Amino acid sequence: MPYAADLALEEAAESLEYPVHRVDLARVTTKEAFLAAVGEALAFPDWYGHNWDALADCLTDLSWMAADGYVIVLDHADTFAAASPTDFATALSIFQDAADTWREDNIPFWTLVGTASGDMDWMQDLA
Repeated sequence: MPYAADLALEEAAESLEYPVHRVDLARVTTKEAFLAAVGEALAFPDWYGHNWDALADCLTDLSWMAADGYVIVLDHADTFAAASPTDFATALSIFQDAADTWREDNIPFWTLVGTASGDMDWMQDLA
């Protein structure tokens, strides 16, 4: 994400008192590494099972860090997407489902996908 956009995101989230959680995916190439990176970045509880169902459960709970809204940035996501496109698509689907669940309670839950290159053509293949 360009610096100006990154700064604007941080300022907007801060003004709304939404925490910004960054998940660094620069070295993530497997599902297991992705699940570990998300769990660490979001300080998932000890019961987190490091699988897709546990990810979904944690993303729709977040009781250990209650807030009025959430912003999650998947930094350098193109690394994981290129290495494991099916797993990356599954992950995005889980984040979308979590956003839908939070929306039912009128709580914003935004997931932003950041890339190292700025080239987003590969995202079209996920649709």
